[in-house]
Amino acid sequence: MTKLTYTAIASLDGFIEDEHGKFGWAFPGPDVHAFVNRLERPVGLYLYGRRMYETMVFWETQSGKSAVTREYAQIWRAADKIVFSRTLQEASSARTRIERDLTVDAIGRLKESSPTELSIAGAELGGQAITAGLVDELRLLLAPVIVGAGKPALPAGIHSKLQLNDTRTFANGFVYLSYRLQA
Repeated sequence: MTKLTYTAIASLDGFIEDEHGKFGWAFPGPDVHAFVNRLERPVGLYLYGRRMYETMVFWETQSGKSAVTREYAQIWRAADKIVFSRTLQEASSARTRIERDLTVDAIGRLKESSPTELSIAGAELGGQAITAGLVDELRLLLAPVIVGAGKPALPAGIHSKLQLNDTRTFANGFVYLSYRLQA
């Protein structure tokens, strides 16, 4: 069975967007982006909510200006994607299908059958998967900023023991934390 990871870039106080829905403060810079590329390379299937998909679909047609962003665009385009949405009618990227509901059974089947890592992204969808006990590893990249309010990276009302897996610090102040979730 393959693992399901949840990766998020968050402010030090735990938000992926500020109270105005902005996240420009979360730009990782080249060193962090190259590290993210290494994390994402084994992912063969991305699971997105509609809003996260609409943010990420940028990579379908754009590659960015640097070698590291061009590499990320290639990684993203090579992976399959499932978008969980009740409102999105059609996908605007290749290798993408729409599903209406996230179910524990469906994610379990994907984890059992996938030869590659699975990644779930988006605070709401990721939060549902964490709450349901489907996520095996949390990967948080903490930006050196406090935004005070906004959309939290992790769901409220959950209690889970974590086992530290990996850490890394970057010259630009970002910190990477990886944890395995324990029952």
